[in-house]
Amino acid sequence: MRLVLLGDGDSPHLLKWARALALQADVELWAASSRGFAPGFEACVPAARRLALQTQPRAHGGNIGLLRQLPRLARWLQHVDAAWIHAHYLSSHGTLAWLAQRVYGVRARIVGSAWGSDVLLTPERSALQRWLLKRVLRACTLATSDSQVMAQRMRHYGAGELMVFPFGLEALPLPPGPKDDTLFFSNRALEPLYAPARVLQQFAQAAGISGRLVVANDGSLRSTLQQQAQALGLAERVSFVGRLDAAAQAAWYGRARWYLSLPQSDSVAVSVLEAMAHGCVPILSDLPANRELVQDGVNGLLVPAGALLPVQRLQAILQHADALASGNRQWVAQHALFAPCVAAFVARLRSLS
Repeated sequence: MRLVLLGDGDSPHLLKWARALALQADVELWAASSRGFAPGFEACVPAARRLALQTQPRAHGGNIGLLRQLPRLARWLQHVDAAWIHAHYLSSHGTLAWLAQRVYGVRARIVGSAWGSDVLLTPERSALQRWLLKRVLRACTLATSDSQVMAQRMRHYGAGELMVFPFGLEALPLPPGPKDDTLFFSNRALEPLYAPARVLQQFAQAAGISGRLVVANDGSLRSTLQQQAQALGLAERVSFVGRLDAAAQAAWYGRARWYLSLPQSDSVAVSVLEAMAHGCVPILSDLPANRELVQDGVNGLLVPAGALLPVQRLQAILQHADALASGNRQWVAQHALFAPCVAAFVARLRSLS
Protein backbone atom coordinates (compact mmCIF):
# COMPACT_ATOMS: atom_id res chain seq x y z
CA MET A 1 0.00 0.00 0.00
CA ARG A 2 1.62 3.23 -1.17
CA LEU A 3 0.98 6.16 1.18
CA VAL A 4 2.16 9.79 1.00
CA LEU A 5 2.61 11.75 4.21
CA LEU A 6 1.84 15.41 3.49
CA GLY A 7 2.76 17.92 6.18
CA ASP A 8 5.57 19.89 7.78
CA GLY A 9 8.63 17.67 7.46
CA ASP A 10 10.54 19.80 9.95
CA SER A 11 8.04 18.87 12.66
CA PRO A 12 9.00 16.16 15.15
CA HIS A 13 5.33 15.15 15.21
CA LEU A 14 5.28 14.32 11.49
CA LEU A 15 8.58 12.50 11.91
CA LYS A 16 7.01 10.37 14.64
CA TRP A 17 4.19 9.43 12.27
CA ALA A 18 6.78 8.56 9.61
CA ARG A 19 8.71 6.30 11.99
CA ALA A 20 5.54 4.49 13.04
CA LEU A 21 4.25 4.04 9.49
CA ALA A 22 7.63 2.87 8.20
CA LEU A 23 7.44 -0.07 10.62
CA GLN A 24 4.13 -1.28 9.17
CA ALA A 25 4.38 -4.27 6.85
CA ASP A 26 3.40 -3.67 3.21
CA VAL A 27 3.34 0.14 3.55
CA GLU A 28 5.48 1.91 0.95
CA LEU A 29 5.96 5.32 2.54
CA TRP A 30 6.50 8.57 0.63
CA ALA A 31 6.54 12.11 2.04
CA ALA A 32 5.94 15.66 0.84
CA SER A 33 6.80 18.60 3.08
CA SER A 34 5.70 22.22 2.93
CA ARG A 35 9.15 23.04 4.37
CA GLY A 36 12.21 20.76 4.41
CA PHE A 37 12.78 17.51 6.27
CA ALA A 38 14.19 16.87 9.72
CA PRO A 39 17.32 14.66 9.61
CA GLY A 40 15.45 11.70 11.09
CA PHE A 41 13.44 11.26 7.89
CA GLU A 42 16.50 9.77 6.21
CA ALA A 43 16.08 6.59 8.25
CA CYS A 44 12.44 5.97 7.35
CA VAL A 45 11.76 7.60 3.93
CA PRO A 46 14.45 7.42 1.21
CA ALA A 47 15.39 10.71 -0.43
CA ALA A 48 14.00 9.45 -3.76
CA ARG A 49 10.56 9.23 -2.14
CA ARG A 50 10.54 12.76 -0.68
CA LEU A 51 9.52 16.18 -1.98
CA ALA A 52 10.47 19.35 -0.07
CA LEU A 53 8.52 22.43 -1.18
CA GLN A 54 10.74 24.72 0.95
CA THR A 55 8.03 27.25 1.80
CA GLN A 56 7.56 29.04 5.13
CA PRO A 57 3.87 28.53 6.04
CA ARG A 58 2.43 30.51 8.95
CA ALA A 59 0.00 29.12 11.51
CA HIS A 60 -2.29 32.16 11.28
CA GLY A 61 -2.90 31.84 7.53
CA GLY A 62 -2.12 33.89 4.45
CA ASN A 63 0.05 31.15 2.97
CA ILE A 64 -0.01 32.19 -0.69
CA GLY A 65 3.51 30.86 -1.15
CA LEU A 66 2.33 27.38 -0.20
CA LEU A 67 -0.61 27.53 -2.62
CA ARG A 68 1.76 28.54 -5.41
CA GLN A 69 3.49 25.19 -4.97
CA LEU A 70 0.27 23.29 -5.67
CA PRO A 71 1.04 22.56 -9.38
CA ARG A 72 4.46 21.17 -8.44
CA LEU A 73 2.99 19.06 -5.67
CA ALA A 74 0.19 17.77 -7.90
CA ARG A 75 2.63 16.71 -10.63
CA TRP A 76 4.70 14.84 -8.04
CA LEU A 77 1.60 13.16 -6.58
CA GLN A 78 0.48 12.08 -10.06
CA HIS A 79 3.91 10.53 -10.61
CA VAL A 80 3.82 8.73 -7.24
CA ASP A 81 0.28 7.45 -7.88
CA ALA A 82 -0.28 6.50 -4.24
CA ALA A 83 -3.38 4.88 -2.81
CA TRP A 84 -3.54 7.43 0.02
CA ILE A 85 -2.49 11.00 0.75
CA HIS A 86 -2.24 11.37 4.51
CA ALA A 87 -2.56 15.12 5.14
CA HIS A 88 -1.54 16.51 8.53
CA TYR A 89 -3.02 19.85 9.67
CA LEU A 90 -6.23 20.18 7.74
CA SER A 91 -6.39 23.92 7.09
CA SER A 92 -3.09 23.94 5.17
CA HIS A 93 -1.91 20.51 4.01
CA GLY A 94 -5.46 19.16 3.95
CA THR A 95 -6.42 22.00 1.62
CA LEU A 96 -3.48 21.15 -0.66
CA ALA A 97 -4.53 17.50 -0.83
CA TRP A 98 -8.15 18.43 -1.61
CA LEU A 99 -7.12 20.88 -4.36
CA ALA A 100 -4.67 18.37 -5.88
CA GLN A 101 -7.52 15.88 -6.06
CA ARG A 102 -10.21 18.31 -7.26
CA VAL A 103 -8.26 20.60 -9.60
CA TYR A 104 -5.52 18.30 -10.91
CA GLY A 105 -7.30 14.95 -10.80
CA VAL A 106 -4.88 13.22 -8.44
CA ARG A 107 -6.39 9.77 -7.89
CA ALA A 108 -5.23 9.06 -4.35
CA ARG A 109 -7.83 9.12 -1.63
CA ILE A 110 -7.34 11.45 1.32
CA VAL A 111 -6.98 10.64 4.99
CA GLY A 112 -6.74 13.74 7.15
CA SER A 113 -5.23 14.07 10.63
CA ALA A 114 -6.27 17.07 12.70
CA TRP A 115 -3.66 18.56 15.02
CA GLY A 116 -5.73 20.93 17.18
CA SER A 117 -5.86 24.58 16.19
CA ASP A 118 -6.67 23.65 12.56
CA VAL A 119 -10.07 22.50 13.86
CA LEU A 120 -10.49 24.27 17.19
CA LEU A 121 -9.33 27.78 16.23
CA THR A 122 -8.75 28.35 12.50
CA PRO A 123 -12.39 27.94 11.33
CA GLU A 124 -13.44 30.61 13.84
CA ARG A 125 -11.33 33.22 12.04
CA SER A 126 -13.44 33.57 8.91
CA ALA A 127 -16.27 32.14 6.82
CA LEU A 128 -13.70 31.17 4.17
CA GLN A 129 -11.72 29.10 6.66
CA ARG A 130 -14.89 27.31 7.79
CA TRP A 131 -15.85 26.63 4.19
CA LEU A 132 -12.41 25.20 3.43
CA LEU A 133 -12.43 22.96 6.48
CA LYS A 134 -15.83 21.58 5.54
CA ARG A 135 -14.64 20.83 2.00
CA VAL A 136 -11.47 19.14 3.24
CA LEU A 137 -13.29 16.98 5.78
CA ARG A 138 -15.90 15.90 3.24
CA ALA A 139 -13.09 14.94 0.87
CA CYS A 140 -11.49 12.67 3.48
CA THR A 141 -12.34 9.00 3.24
CA LEU A 142 -11.09 8.73 6.82
CA ALA A 143 -9.96 11.29 9.39
CA THR A 144 -8.20 11.06 12.73
CA SER A 145 -8.50 13.08 15.93
CA ASP A 146 -6.51 12.85 19.15
CA SER A 147 -9.47 13.72 21.41
CA GLN A 148 -13.20 13.17 21.59
CA VAL A 149 -13.90 16.88 21.89
CA MET A 150 -12.04 17.62 18.63
CA ALA A 151 -13.75 14.67 16.94
CA GLN A 152 -17.11 16.16 17.89
CA ARG A 153 -16.10 19.47 16.31
CA MET A 154 -14.94 17.66 13.17
CA ARG A 155 -18.30 15.92 12.86
CA HIS A 156 -19.97 19.32 13.20
CA TYR A 157 -17.98 20.46 10.16
CA GLY A 158 -18.96 17.44 8.09
CA ALA A 159 -16.42 14.70 8.81
CA GLY A 160 -17.43 11.18 7.87
CA GLU A 161 -15.59 8.20 9.34
CA LEU A 162 -13.30 9.13 12.24
CA MET A 163 -10.70 7.26 14.26
CA VAL A 164 -9.97 8.78 17.68
CA PHE A 165 -6.70 7.95 19.43
CA PRO A 166 -4.09 10.02 21.27
CA PHE A 167 -0.93 11.09 19.53
CA GLY A 168 0.82 8.92 22.03
CA LEU A 169 4.29 7.86 23.07
CA GLU A 170 6.56 5.64 20.99
CA ALA A 171 7.69 3.85 24.16
CA LEU A 172 6.94 4.04 27.86
CA PRO A 173 9.88 5.62 29.71
CA LEU A 174 11.54 3.95 32.64
CA PRO A 175 9.83 4.54 36.00
CA PRO A 176 10.99 7.83 37.51
CA GLY A 177 13.39 8.01 40.43
CA PRO A 178 12.84 10.23 43.46
CA LYS A 179 10.87 13.36 42.67
CA ASP A 180 11.74 16.91 43.75
CA ASP A 181 8.54 18.26 45.32
CA THR A 182 9.74 21.83 44.74
CA LEU A 183 10.46 21.45 41.01
CA PHE A 184 8.01 22.59 38.31
CA PHE A 185 8.54 21.95 34.59
CA SER A 186 6.87 23.53 31.54
CA ASN A 187 7.72 23.00 27.87
CA ARG A 188 4.94 24.38 25.69
CA ALA A 189 5.91 26.93 23.04
CA LEU A 190 6.43 30.47 24.33
CA GLU A 191 3.63 31.83 22.15
CA PRO A 192 0.32 33.53 23.04
CA LEU A 193 -1.80 30.41 22.38
CA TYR A 194 -0.01 28.55 25.18
CA ALA A 195 -0.35 31.39 27.73
CA PRO A 196 3.16 31.07 29.22
CA ALA A 197 2.59 34.22 31.30
CA ARG A 198 -0.11 32.29 33.14
CA VAL A 199 2.44 29.53 33.85
CA LEU A 200 4.66 32.08 35.60
CA GLN A 201 1.70 33.45 37.56
CA GLN A 202 0.61 29.97 38.65
CA PHE A 203 4.15 29.14 39.73
CA ALA A 204 4.37 32.36 41.74
CA GLN A 205 1.01 31.58 43.35
CA ALA A 206 1.70 28.00 44.39
CA ALA A 207 5.42 27.28 44.57
CA GLY A 208 6.42 28.85 47.90
CA ILE A 209 9.84 30.35 48.55
CA SER A 210 11.76 27.16 47.76
CA GLY A 211 10.06 26.29 44.46
CA ARG A 212 11.89 26.28 41.13
CA LEU A 213 10.48 26.43 37.60
CA VAL A 214 12.27 25.19 34.48
CA VAL A 215 10.81 26.62 31.26
CA ALA A 216 11.87 24.71 28.16
CA ASN A 217 11.06 25.50 24.50
CA ASP A 218 11.23 28.93 22.86
CA GLY A 219 9.07 31.46 21.07
CA SER A 220 8.25 35.08 20.44
CA LEU A 221 7.38 35.79 24.10
CA ARG A 222 10.65 34.64 25.65
CA SER A 223 12.12 38.08 26.38
CA THR A 224 8.78 39.35 27.68
CA LEU A 225 8.51 36.35 30.02
CA GLN A 226 12.02 36.87 31.32
CA GLN A 227 11.07 40.46 32.14
CA GLN A 228 7.88 39.21 33.81
CA ALA A 229 9.86 36.76 35.94
CA GLN A 230 12.10 39.63 37.00
CA ALA A 231 9.11 41.83 37.87
CA LEU A 232 7.57 39.03 39.95
CA GLY A 233 10.80 38.57 41.88
CA LEU A 234 11.32 35.11 40.37
CA ALA A 235 14.46 35.70 38.31
CA GLU A 236 16.61 33.47 40.55
CA ARG A 237 14.01 30.69 40.66
CA VAL A 238 12.95 30.46 36.99
CA SER A 239 15.31 29.00 34.38
CA PHE A 240 14.66 29.47 30.66
CA VAL A 241 16.56 26.57 29.06
CA GLY A 242 15.37 26.83 25.44
CA ARG A 243 14.65 23.89 23.17
CA LEU A 244 15.84 20.56 24.55
CA ASP A 245 16.67 17.26 22.91
CA ALA A 246 14.66 14.22 23.95
CA ALA A 247 17.17 13.03 26.55
CA ALA A 248 17.45 16.39 28.29
CA GLN A 249 13.69 16.82 28.31
CA ALA A 250 13.19 13.32 29.74
CA ALA A 251 15.64 14.16 32.53
CA TRP A 252 13.58 17.20 33.58
CA TYR A 253 10.34 15.23 33.40
CA GLY A 254 11.94 12.57 35.56
CA ARG A 255 13.01 15.00 38.31
CA ALA A 256 10.03 17.38 38.36
CA ARG A 257 7.08 16.70 40.62
CA TRP A 258 4.85 19.19 38.78
CA TYR A 259 4.12 19.76 35.10
CA LEU A 260 2.46 23.04 34.01
CA SER A 261 0.50 23.40 30.74
CA LEU A 262 -2.07 26.22 30.70
CA PRO A 263 -2.96 27.07 27.06
CA GLN A 264 -6.10 28.89 26.01
CA SER A 265 -7.07 26.09 23.63
CA ASP A 266 -5.77 22.55 23.25
CA SER A 267 -6.49 19.02 22.19
CA VAL A 268 -4.73 16.08 23.86
CA ALA A 269 -1.11 17.28 23.96
CA VAL A 270 1.71 14.75 23.60
CA SER A 271 3.75 16.73 26.13
CA VAL A 272 1.03 16.14 28.73
CA LEU A 273 1.10 12.41 27.98
CA GLU A 274 4.89 12.46 28.33
CA ALA A 275 4.63 14.21 31.69
CA MET A 276 2.07 11.67 32.90
CA ALA A 277 4.27 8.78 31.76
CA HIS A 278 7.20 10.26 33.70
CA GLY A 279 5.14 10.53 36.88
CA CYS A 280 4.66 14.31 37.00
CA VAL A 281 1.52 15.78 38.55
CA PRO A 282 -0.15 17.55 35.59
CA ILE A 283 -1.48 21.07 36.28
CA LEU A 284 -3.56 21.86 33.20
CA SER A 285 -6.04 24.35 31.81
CA ASP A 286 -9.62 23.29 32.49
CA LEU A 287 -10.36 22.43 28.85
CA PRO A 288 -12.58 19.65 27.48
CA ALA A 289 -9.65 17.66 26.03
CA ASN A 290 -7.76 17.83 29.32
CA ARG A 291 -10.81 16.46 31.12
CA GLU A 292 -10.38 13.35 28.98
CA LEU A 293 -7.02 12.83 30.74
CA VAL A 294 -7.34 14.33 34.21
CA GLN A 295 -9.94 14.08 36.93
CA ASP A 296 -9.39 17.20 39.00
CA GLY A 297 -7.82 16.45 42.35
CA VAL A 298 -7.50 12.73 41.62
CA ASN A 299 -4.76 12.27 39.01
CA GLY A 300 -3.91 15.92 38.41
CA LEU A 301 -5.22 19.45 38.77
CA LEU A 302 -7.34 21.56 36.42
CA VAL A 303 -7.11 25.35 36.50
CA PRO A 304 -10.33 27.21 35.58
CA ALA A 305 -10.12 30.05 33.06
CA GLY A 306 -9.04 33.29 34.71
CA ALA A 307 -8.11 31.57 37.98
CA LEU A 308 -5.00 30.32 39.76
CA LEU A 309 -4.81 27.35 42.10
CA PRO A 310 -3.99 28.09 45.74
CA VAL A 311 -0.97 26.38 47.26
CA GLN A 312 -3.28 24.33 49.51
CA ARG A 313 -4.56 22.36 46.52
CA LEU A 314 -1.03 21.35 45.56
CA GLN A 315 -0.20 20.42 49.14
CA ALA A 316 -3.29 18.21 49.31
CA ILE A 317 -2.39 16.25 46.19
CA LEU A 318 1.18 15.73 47.42
CA GLN A 319 -0.23 13.30 49.98
CA HIS A 320 -0.86 10.75 47.22
CA ALA A 321 1.49 12.00 44.49
CA ASP A 322 3.45 8.73 44.17
CA ALA A 323 0.28 6.65 43.78
CA LEU A 324 -0.98 9.25 41.28
CA ALA A 325 2.23 8.90 39.27
CA SER A 326 1.90 5.13 39.15
CA GLY A 327 -1.73 5.32 38.03
CA ASN A 328 -0.97 7.85 35.29
CA ARG A 329 1.89 5.73 33.92
CA GLN A 330 -0.43 2.73 33.83
CA TRP A 331 -3.09 4.71 31.97
CA VAL A 332 -0.55 5.86 29.35
CA ALA A 333 0.66 2.27 28.91
CA GLN A 334 -2.89 1.04 28.32
CA HIS A 335 -4.29 3.88 26.23
CA ALA A 336 -1.62 6.19 24.83
CA LEU A 337 1.16 4.20 23.16
CA PHE A 338 1.40 5.18 19.52
CA ALA A 339 2.43 1.96 17.75
CA PRO A 340 -0.78 -0.03 18.45
CA CYS A 341 -2.89 2.94 17.37
CA VAL A 342 -0.99 3.31 14.08
CA ALA A 343 -1.26 -0.44 13.43
CA ALA A 344 -5.06 -0.20 13.79
CA PHE A 345 -5.08 2.89 11.57
CA VAL A 346 -3.14 1.10 8.80
CA ALA A 347 -5.39 -1.94 9.10
CA ARG A 348 -8.41 0.30 8.50
CA LEU A 349 -6.77 1.88 5.44
CA ARG A 350 -6.12 -1.59 4.03
CA SER A 351 -9.75 -2.57 4.57
CA LEU A 352 -10.85 0.58 2.70
CA SER A 353 -8.43 0.04 -0.22
